[in-house]
Amino acid sequence: MNIITISREYGAGGHSIGKRVAEELGIEFYDRDIIRNTVRESGLDAGVVEHEEEEISRADAIWRLITPAAYTDRRETIHSIERKVILMLAKKGPCVILGRCADTILEEFDIESLNVFIYADAIHRAVRVSELIGSKNPSEIQKAMKKTDNARRNYYQQFTGKHWGDTKNFNLSIDSGLLGYDTCVRLICEAYRAVSE
Repeated sequence: MNIITISREYGAGGHSIGKRVAEELGIEFYDRDIIRNTVRESGLDAGVVEHEEEEISRADAIWRLITPAAYTDRRETIHSIERKVILMLAKKGPCVILGRCADTILEEFDIESLNVFIYADAIHRAVRVSELIGSKNPSEIQKAMKKTDNARRNYYQQFTGKHWGDTKNFNLSIDSGLLGYDTCVRLICEAYRAVSE
């Protein structure tokens, strides 16, 4: 097993932790690289890809149920291309892949991976989100957290049929608020080394 996938709540530090895990293990880290590759393959605008890849509304989900055969959109095209990119990157060698349903995509192709979910309590996340969006306004922070988490939840559910954040879908679920980033990095690296021996 040489792949780590990381799913995360917004503000739980998944990107920072994933990057540090990759550095510690001396392996590749993929996040925005996937977007760049998707853009290159699709010819779509980078802003469109970033906005639409996780921005699936409740209305879209309902519309899909009503007209599943007729309803196709850019999100499905983007996901299909990202799927190919994720498989290509996984076959290149050991790496950490952030988000984008990588855990399920790899499972479909019998590629073993250590699947991690990173979460934290609302207070820890709010502090981080405040930094990310550059606002100290509590309602703006809560709105950003809710919107991003809902988008990730809907995206994951649409393309995997599973519930985002359900511990059964992951090998390791870690509370970064309680443990801190250093401990999270250490635990993920230890788990990776243990299953890779």
